[in-house]
Amino acid sequence: MLQNISMKVNGEAVSASVEPRLLLVDFLREHLRLTGTHSGCDTSQCGACVVHVNGKSVKSCSVLAVQLESAEVTTIEGLATGEQLHPMQEAFRQHHGLQCGFCTPGMVMSALGLVSENSDPDETQIREWLEGNLCRCTGYHNIVKSIQAGAKAMKIA
Repeated sequence: MLQNISMKVNGEAVSASVEPRLLLVDFLREHLRLTGTHSGCDTSQCGACVVHVNGKSVKSCSVLAVQLESAEVTTIEGLATGEQLHPMQEAFRQHHGLQCGFCTPGMVMSALGLVSENSDPDETQIREWLEGNLCRCTGYHNIVKSIQAGAKAMKIA
């Protein structure tokens, strides 16, 4: 039996009829074609699926789409303004905070969650915050540098 849902995704009202067991990550990717949010592990361990729900970082593989009736969801696609990258996205680009790019959307969204709570995180705080985000390509050094630069740029902007 399908269930009707309505929410805002990246500032736009969306509605759909979905199966009650549909995960948010699958709703975003399959129904809305927002493929920046990745499904990496199906166990809520890797963080590739992090989005913001009502301003808080959430692993979209761990929440059902029907649970988000009337919620506001922001994905990686909702950060840039036209051709202008969000300061955190730009910091990841400038400081080589990505390699294959698979984990990057989740890393950026998690970083924004951290910066919303701590506008000037140090290396230890960043590494602790990212414990739920896995990158299989790098040792996190450039990711930490990117987040520090992004936090600084967000203060200026």
